[in-house]
Amino acid sequence: MRSLEREAALRASQAAIGRSVSAHTLLDRDGRPVPLTRYRGKPLLVSFIYTGCFQVCPTSTRSLQRSLQPLREAFGDDTFNVVSVGFNQPADSPQAMRAFAAQHRIAEPNWDFLSPSPAAVDALTRDFGFSYLATPAGFDHVVGVSVVDAEGRVYAHVYGDVMTADQLGEPLRRLLRGAPPAAGESALANLVERVRIICTVYDAETGRYRTNYGLILEIAGGLGFLLTMLVFFVGEARKRRRGPLA
Repeated sequence: MRSLEREAALRASQAAIGRSVSAHTLLDRDGRPVPLTRYRGKPLLVSFIYTGCFQVCPTSTRSLQRSLQPLREAFGDDTFNVVSVGFNQPADSPQAMRAFAAQHRIAEPNWDFLSPSPAAVDALTRDFGFSYLATPAGFDHVVGVSVVDAEGRVYAHVYGDVMTADQLGEPLRRLLRGAPPAAGESALANLVERVRIICTVYDAETGRYRTNYGLILEIAGGLGFLLTMLVFFVGEARKRRRGPLA
């Protein structure tokens, strides 16, 4: 089975630092068009997810959520924005992104969940240096958060499915102070172990990633997500039926 080459993925990711993100237009959870240029003027935190993921993407999203409150307390409530982008199109539709956010109770201000068009995915992910590969289990992909400056340039990447406010706060602090991007890592190998790829889990005792055999948890998470989606779509159908009577 093919898997994503971590070293190549990290090289592509690091090569994107300093690159301007094009004026892509995506759809928000309500299907309304949102140009990425809307976020110019403030730093932007960007994470790439896919809604069919039952372990890594939910973990990284909740980790990002826990990191935001300390960051807002440190820098201010309205000093930066957050975007989660669904890269698995057309599956990561606005409705699917809306259900994903609802399932994981993401309701923070200035955090949008966006869906690119299928035709725009390659160009969008290339701008960010984001690599992914379809596998029978879902996707291998780089996990982390990209920090974009107020002019729309990629400023830094913070890697890992579990991150802290300190890890995200350092590039934000440098960015808000007008400091240039940090110099590249001297040894790319040091970054490799910090990248979270699907079907592996971090073992704190060994400092390495190992294969995850928790299929029961995966299946349970998948069933939970499907049930949430079913409830969501039933609710939407009922709202549409009641619409003309309102």
